[in-house]
Amino acid sequence: MLVVQQLSHSFLNGTESTRVLAGIDFRVERGEMVALLGSSGSGKSTLLNLMAGLMKPTEGSILIAGRPIEKMSENELAVFRRTHIGFIFQSYELIPHLTVRENVELPLVFQGVKGKVRRDQAVALLTRVGLAGKTELFPSQLSGGQQQRVSIARSLITEPAVVFADEPTGNLDTKTEAEIIDLLIELNQNLGITFVIVTHEHEVARRTKRIIQLRDGRLVDAEDETGEHADRREGVGSR
Repeated sequence: MLVVQQLSHSFLNGTESTRVLAGIDFRVERGEMVALLGSSGSGKSTLLNLMAGLMKPTEGSILIAGRPIEKMSENELAVFRRTHIGFIFQSYELIPHLTVRENVELPLVFQGVKGKVRRDQAVALLTRVGLAGKTELFPSQLSGGQQQRVSIARSLITEPAVVFADEPTGNLDTKTEAEIIDLLIELNQNLGITFVIVTHEHEVARRTKRIIQLRDGRLVDAEDETGEHADRREGVGSR
C-alpha cells in the first residue's frame, strides 16, 4: 500500500545543504494502522509532506497503491491526492461557512460527483463517526472533538488508499483524545482503513499496531504492541 525506499531529503539554504532525512526504508500494508513517532526536529513533518506528495525527495522513492509519486507531475499529483490520499489535520481545516455535511462532501464536489450521491455518502459517514444529528450545523457550533470527527469523515469520503493523520489529537483534551483514537481504531478494524498517524505523543503511538520512530532524520528501533522491535521485524534496519 505504502512503500518508502531509501528516502533521503535535504534543504538548500543558499549554497549550503542540510540533510533532514537519511536512508528511510519501511512499508505499510493495506489495512494497517501505523504511528510515525518523533519529537520536534526529528524529520517526521518532512517525511509526511514527502509521502503526501507535497514535496519531492532528494533521493529515493515513495510508492502508494503501487505508483511512484515522486515521478508524477504537479497536475498528476493533485489528481492522485484527491483520489488516493486522505488527510486529517490537527487544526481540523474545516471551511467555516459550509455546513458539516458540505465540508464532508467537498472532495466529491472536486471529483464531479452528483449532488444526491455525495450528500448520501456524507450523511452515511457522519453517522458512522457519531454525528448523525449534526449534519446541518456549522463547524463553529461543534466542540473540538466533534470537528475532528467531521475531518475524519471528510478524509474517508473518496475511499482513499491511505489516510495520513497529522497530530490528530494535538488540540484535544485527554478524554477527547482517547475517544478520537478509539474511533480511528474502530474504522481501521471494521472498515480496513489504512492509517498513518504522525505524532510526538507516545501515548497515542502505543495505541496503534506498529510504531515507526524517527530521530534526527533516521529510523530507530520502536516496539509494537507485542513487544517486538517493529522495524526490524518488518525488515527495516535501525539507522
